[in-house]
Amino acid sequence: YDRNLLYSFVLMMPLIPRSHNTWLSFAFLSLFWVAHAFSFSISSSRSTAGILLMSSQEPHPFCDLPGDPSLILTTNINLGDKKMDIMKSISKAITTHTGKPETYVAVAINDNADIIFGGSSDPAALGCMYSLGAIEQSSNGAITKDVTDLLEPLGVAENRIYINFFDMPRANVGWSRRTFAG
Repeated sequence: YDRNLLYSFVLMMPLIPRSHNTWLSFAFLSLFWVAHAFSFSISSSRSTAGILLMSSQEPHPFCDLPGDPSLILTTNINLGDKKMDIMKSISKAITTHTGKPETYVAVAINDNADIIFGGSSDPAALGCMYSLGAIEQSSNGAITKDVTDLLEPLGVAENRIYINFFDMPRANVGWSRRTFAG
């Protein structure tokens, strides 16, 4: 099963003459298959679909990078002048526990938000962390612990913090005008 060959056939279907002579259509497809098999058998470490589809778009220069961990944290407390220090500490925690360079890490905190947790408006925090890889039980737990350690002294109890972790497919993360898939 050659997926690229199948794509090529699908792209060529509109070019098949529309006649009652099925032999002509069969011959056209057979010739195309032979031409494809001998002329377009180009292999590389990447998929040849771009070559077969005659795409001029090169893979994104950063598509081999590990990717972007980002954490978005929303809380109903006022972090005041401590907000930037907390963001920097979270950035370092993500770097420590994921092994990714801090130059890839993004952190956003929305404080003073309207949140109810368990039916109560007591101090709480909700977070979402997205990453290309490096989402695993040990790092997720360590990041949750570090975020909790930063928020607890400000009045957010450990049982009022949720952080969801998402391992993102490369095609679903955009950066620098393309996705990490290319």
